[in-house]
Amino acid sequence: MAKTSQVARQNKRVKLVAKFAQKRKELKENGDFDGLSALPRNSNAVRLHSRCAVTGRARGFYRKFGISRLTFRKMALEGKIPGVRKASW
Repeated sequence: MAKTSQVARQNKRVKLVAKFAQKRKELKENGDFDGLSALPRNSNAVRLHSRCAVTGRARGFYRKFGISRLTFRKMALEGKIPGVRKASW
């Protein structure tokens, strides 16, 4: 499990990105780069990082499922992910 402070920081960034998305888009279209620099840094979508929805792990993240590789394996073995099963040949 990731540190709760890291997960909380990421959630804060997600909220800021959503809050300033429209304003950021308008400023970009108008070419007002001074106005863009006045916005909070964490309101930029580039600063977001993919994290596992269950554990908060940042590495080994599968976009399609929204979870880390470790969580994916555990849930797949338990049969909690539809259409996924362990390969055998």
